[in-house]
Amino acid sequence: MKILLTGSNGQLGHDFKKLFDRKNIEYIATDSKELDITNDEKLKIFFQENGEVTHVINCAAYNDVDKAENNEKVWLLNAKAPKKLAEISKEIGAIFVTYSTDFVFDGNKSSPYLEEEETNGLSEYGKSKAKGEKEVFKIYDKSFVIRTSWVFGIANNNFNKQVINWSKSRNELNIVDDQVSAPTYSVDLAKFSWKLIQTEKFGLYHITNDGITSKYDQAKYVLKKIGWNGTLVRAKTADFNLPAKRPAYSKLDSSKVEKLLDEKIPSWQSGIDRFLEEMKENGEL
Repeated sequence: MKILLTGSNGQLGHDFKKLFDRKNIEYIATDSKELDITNDEKLKIFFQENGEVTHVINCAAYNDVDKAENNEKVWLLNAKAPKKLAEISKEIGAIFVTYSTDFVFDGNKSSPYLEEEETNGLSEYGKSKAKGEKEVFKIYDKSFVIRTSWVFGIANNNFNKQVINWSKSRNELNIVDDQVSAPTYSVDLAKFSWKLIQTEKFGLYHITNDGITSKYDQAKYVLKKIGWNGTLVRAKTADFNLPAKRPAYSKLDSSKVEKLLDEKIPSWQSGIDRFLEEMKENGEL
């Protein structure tokens, strides 16, 4: 077994590396500096030079939702690159894995989204991800596309870290209460993804931490845990005049993967608790 891991310096890539190190699984970790997955020629050379790759796990993505509204790179990274990686994986007979997002949905529901429901992204980010999903499945049947939501981990910036940083210099925070989904700890995402990948039951899956919350209640939970004494104020998404539209409700239903693995994914609160412990161990809290 030999795994190519793209986007390895991001939150999910970081936790895959830790998982593979623990399990003594051979992998090649690349980020954009080592491998530009939007460059077909560089991809071709890379695979020629790196021999028998059995799995391609693509954690690279363009995730800046607001900047994506005016940057064609979002389509290169989120749609073109997964398509090309799927093509190469098919040529070499490797299992292909890539990630998508709750933002492929418009958020007009009030119950969790199932894998087979129609996508209707509101932003360039959401639309590019939906396009990437479709392209992959058109090309290669030995593929996993894993949708997730509101990812947080130790290796990069995320909403939890932002809230903690804001709390250091402010006595009042305004956080939106009209965006609802499930925060997902990248440690759990890597763990459950790897269990899923090993089943070789290819297809589209949702993996998020269990439960549902708003950004406001997520921030409230984090701030209580760190003992912040300021005032948290409810705000609305419209108050912030952001370039990209967000789905109001984007909770994903993870029951398909839980049934397959016969295992429940931990709650988002448990994820945050362990994340804060990890931050303490790293001296970041």
